Amino acid sequence: QVQLAESGGGSVQAGGSLRLSCAASGYAYANSCMAWFRQAPGKERERVAEIDRVGTTLYADSVKGRFTISKDNAKNTLYLQLNSLKPEDTAIYYCAAAWPRCPGAYVYWGQGTQVTVSS
Repeated sequence: QVQLAESGGGSVQAGGSLRLSCAASGYAYANSCMAWFRQAPGKERERVAEIDRVGTTLYADSVKGRFTISKDNAKNTLYLQLNSLKPEDTAIYYCAAAWPRCPGAYVYWGQGTQVTVSS
């Protein structure tokens, strides 16, 4: 079955960096669209970044220029590089997959990894 497992979260000070990873298995990863979402306490889930099967990326305005999404098809792994972190980036970060329809709805989700940014 499809499995997504995030890792790499943690606690950093404002201005710091983190790299999140999402290991995927159980489906044709190379043919999927992938995305990172986040949800902060008391707020709605927000789509942070997404990448399609040919590598086209899209970012939320709030992270543009600071976060970078990438997709390693050889390793079946999705990454999110988070630079210049701000306290408002504090949230649980989830990876999600749209497959077999790409683009399409994100129907598979990981369990999430916590990112905490202190001022």
